Amino acid sequence: MTEALASDVMTFCLPDLGEGLTTAEVVEWKVAVGDSVCVDQSVVEVETAKAVVDVPVPFAGVVHRLHGAPGDSVTVGAPLISVHPGPSAGDGPEERGTAGSGSGSVLVGYGTDHGPRTRSAVSPARPGTAPDRQPLVISPVVRHLAARHDVDVAALVPSGAGGVVLRRDVEAAIRRAASPQVTRAATAPQVTRIALRGIHRSMADAVARSRREIPDVTVWVEADATALFAARDRLRTAPGGADVSVLALFARICTAGLLRFPALNSRFDAARNEVLRPAHVNLGFAAHTEHGLLVPVVHHADRAPLPQLAATMRRLTDAARTGRLTPADATGGTFTLNNYGVFGVDGATPVINHPEAAMLGIGRCADRPHVVDGQVTVRMTTQLSLTFDHRVCDGGTAAAFLRFVADHTEDPLLLLNCL
Repeated sequence: MTEALASDVMTFCLPDLGEGLTTAEVVEWKVAVGDSVCVDQSVVEVETAKAVVDVPVPFAGVVHRLHGAPGDSVTVGAPLISVHPGPSAGDGPEERGTAGSGSGSVLVGYGTDHGPRTRSAVSPARPGTAPDRQPLVISPVVRHLAARHDVDVAALVPSGAGGVVLRRDVEAAIRRAASPQVTRAATAPQVTRIALRGIHRSMADAVARSRREIPDVTVWVEADATALFAARDRLRTAPGGADVSVLALFARICTAGLLRFPALNSRFDAARNEVLRPAHVNLGFAAHTEHGLLVPVVHHADRAPLPQLAATMRRLTDAARTGRLTPADATGGTFTLNNYGVFGVDGATPVINHPEAAMLGIGRCADRPHVVDGQVTVRMTTQLSLTFDHRVCDGGTAAAFLRFVADHTEDPLLLLNCL
């Protein structure tokens, strides 16, 4: 994935990130023009339709050019970063790569290449900027501060020796941007435009396509989850018990229900007018992160014992929240579980995760008055809602599946056949 732009410049192109993804969006550069880099150093954070990924550079040298600013979309195989080959700032025992040794396949589709080790004596200017006027940002703290506040360092007048942009230069620009300026436009209605990028844009496209193409119907039921919470506590405290969450118990109930009602574990092929039913349940579950809504997938969830299912869900949730979720971990789902009750809401009509055929939503679990054996008492109840594709099954099948989930929620002893 490297190509020579000139005799002394090597360019690393965006590698194949897997799962058929063809583009990625630049989130944040971790280096600047003129910086020294070493083999396998993470130089940029990019966002695909499935995850946020750190991309390392496969050779050492001095950064010559960054191809794309934050927010730009880069196609797989297109230039990402150009480097003057040569020793990095980390030359010595701590350098992670040396001539003749590779970094390994650190991302799908590429390994490490090495070119001549000669250092460029000149730090090139950005396109359209004279070399003698290009500001230099040496401190990573200053770069991060400027990026966080959308300050263009190229527009600053550096106050440091040798034309170096210092922290005070960035802070002064931030203060200027925050100062109110009275203009004729200030009297007009103000509108903030927010571009949808990366995961947010993919999610918007997916839900819009789901609504356009799928004739969806939602059914719901209230379930008494008191015994389910008690079963969770018992499983955790029993000798040799497992760290099982209520969501993991719902996941086990769903996988058992989908094996009994496979129509909901399918997808509709409109081109061939066929319903496709996979042999196994690949269970997706919504994970809410600072990057937005992600849906990790537990592949072959129907085969996993309950403790293993719970552990896999914990691992994938942690990976999603820390930006380590791989494209493979977020694709291939056949059914999705969405616990929107964590937001304090009682019910919703979920949008199906296209091209799946159904999604189960779990509302807020809370103490409410409930009738048990003819007497009103306080119970932990929740609302379960199932949105399904009416092309793959009728309302009777969907209602039977939802009743299956509710019955197992109310009587966890039935789970003995599902564990």
